[in-house]
Amino acid sequence: MKRIAVLTSGGDAPGMNAAIRSVVNSAAVKGIKVMGVERGYSGLIGSELYEMDNKCVSDIIHRGGTILKTARCDEFRTEEGRKRALNVLKIFGIDGVVVIGGDGSFRGAQLLSKLGVPTIGIPGTIDNDLAYTDYTLGFDTALNTVVDSITKIRDTSTSHERVSVIEVMGRNCGDLALYSAIAGGAEQVIIPEVEFNLDDICRKILEGRYRGKTHNIIVLAEGIGGGQCLSKKIEELTGIETRCTILGYTQRGGNPSTFDRILATRMGYRAVEVLAEGKSSRVIGIKSNEIIDMDIDEALGMPKKFDNMIYKMSEEVSY
Repeated sequence: MKRIAVLTSGGDAPGMNAAIRSVVNSAAVKGIKVMGVERGYSGLIGSELYEMDNKCVSDIIHRGGTILKTARCDEFRTEEGRKRALNVLKIFGIDGVVVIGGDGSFRGAQLLSKLGVPTIGIPGTIDNDLAYTDYTLGFDTALNTVVDSITKIRDTSTSHERVSVIEVMGRNCGDLALYSAIAGGAEQVIIPEVEFNLDDICRKILEGRYRGKTHNIIVLAEGIGGGQCLSKKIEELTGIETRCTILGYTQRGGNPSTFDRILATRMGYRAVEVLAEGKSSRVIGIKSNEIIDMDIDEALGMPKKFDNMIYKMSEEVSY
């Protein structure tokens, strides 16, 4: 293993830069050169590569986003696109690739592996929606961002004695909504994994008013959708002023948390180790605070398990 490449793909996540830094510096110690690929698989197809050294990754551990930039690439889904990418890797003499991203990025890594390219995946997504790992890079930072927003919105919600619906990211996975609702002390949470009943939501709001609670925070995962519509319906049914706040891309930005910086460093270090060991088609994760590597086919085939106990707890403690 003389030269490897590293790329970031899909949605950006805090901690990606810390992972890039770890990959570059860990490889340098082993005498392995690193090529940075800009704009993900699109840049790989378009030969947007440059050699990275310690200087390139100096002072980036604390920065959000990704210095390599990111993009989505439909062309890589085609056989012709993948052949072009493979040719670029051969031209640059690249022996292995580290892919940092989410589910879609890993499927791209899976395809590269099937073409004979040793490929290792590092999970970078704020959704925390990869079943094989306890946490993905960026989830903790995004969680703290959402909780901070909930705290600030509660101030104005209390002042105006209103209901506030806060829509957060999470198309198919409600982890960000659920955990932020617990940490932020929200009264209710609506997530894709659990069917909700509008009448039950309104009843809980009215029961709270009867007990003297003059405001309510409801955290809604975007996978349910329609935060504005939900707010309108709640106001119509309860007669209580209801406003919706869509946090949007603020959840992806900001300096990574201490947890994400350490996790990214550990994962990047292990990714280089796995490549140096001659392994391929693996993904890096964390289980019970231990860094693991797993076959990419097995990892992508694992269904995400929903923790009903945590959801039940969130309902009971928010009463």
